[in-house]
Amino acid sequence: MIKRLLWGVLSLVVGVGLIVSCEKATDTKTIEAGVVHKAEKVTITDSSGSNVEIPVNISNIADAWGAHNAIVAMLGAGDKISATTLTEKTKPWLFKVTPAISKAELAFNVDATDINMEELVKNKPDILFMSQGNKNVSKITDVGIPVVQVSFKDFNSLKECVNLTGQILGKEGEARAEKYNSYLDEKLKMVTDETSKIPQDKKLKILHLADFSPIKVDGKDTIIDAWIQAAGGVNAADFSGTKGVTIEQIINWNPDVIILSSTVGSSDRKKSAVEMLNDDTWKELSAVKNGKVYINPDGAFSWDRYSAEEALQIQWAAKTMYPDKFKDIDVLNETKWFYKTFFNYELSDDETQRILKAEPPQ
Repeated sequence: MIKRLLWGVLSLVVGVGLIVSCEKATDTKTIEAGVVHKAEKVTITDSSGSNVEIPVNISNIADAWGAHNAIVAMLGAGDKISATTLTEKTKPWLFKVTPAISKAELAFNVDATDINMEELVKNKPDILFMSQGNKNVSKITDVGIPVVQVSFKDFNSLKECVNLTGQILGKEGEARAEKYNSYLDEKLKMVTDETSKIPQDKKLKILHLADFSPIKVDGKDTIIDAWIQAAGGVNAADFSGTKGVTIEQIINWNPDVIILSSTVGSSDRKKSAVEMLNDDTWKELSAVKNGKVYINPDGAFSWDRYSAEEALQIQWAAKTMYPDKFKDIDVLNETKWFYKTFFNYELSDDETQRILKAEPPQ
């Protein structure tokens, strides 16, 4: 009788212990609703310096920075973008080379200052990428969506952004990021090895127009200034950031070369260029007199504006500014290789020419 009683008590103790043990194991593995496991999360440091806990496996991405959508696509995860700030009208080449992005919902306006929170929450993204400093970061984190802020303004921070994104996306993303950064380093060295030999007083003065009406110009502390310098130019603008200026200021700078951003005049860049070339005031500039006015290529994203295609931009800019020094650069073939390697898309010669002329796909 005593033995039976002891066995009964012992069985009860063991049973209770097992129940408690299982409950504790469940508690340590699950977070809140019990859907996401702690073992499947990792903490990363984003471009703003914030520590963000994100899932290890990312299958559903919201991306509120237009330029970063192309980086995600380049790193092999374009088909995972479910919410975006881009449309086929605004970036037709990205939708052409990454057709899966057409399924993404338009959850943000162009600069992500306006967010369709209902649509965003309904999409249930594992992660949301957003440009650093966006005022809506806390609004989104409050509904339980991890926000990773990303940014860059020079080549080193571009590579850091690509690396961070690759690490977040997993092994394939990491491998692609490493390959991209190696390619960028290789082309930067090739270009700067030559442009570093140009005396400072012999370098061409470059004006990069962000817009034509009203006139906006890109100055220092921008990725635009970084590629201008790498390609052997001197930025005509003597201020930081992007600002509106008068034609009188531009006449005072008197640039040797004018590059119209692929965003100038929206879809009718050629019209903006023609207006400039035929305007009596603009004709006073050395660049206009000498026919040194160019429209920047436009691909998956604008090559000149915070794009993964900066690796192509520096080659195009160097050859455009100094064709005699860069006879060996074949921008057409480099572009075809880049798209095949990073976007898994084989451009035809005609498609490549359209990108180089900032024309949309047919």
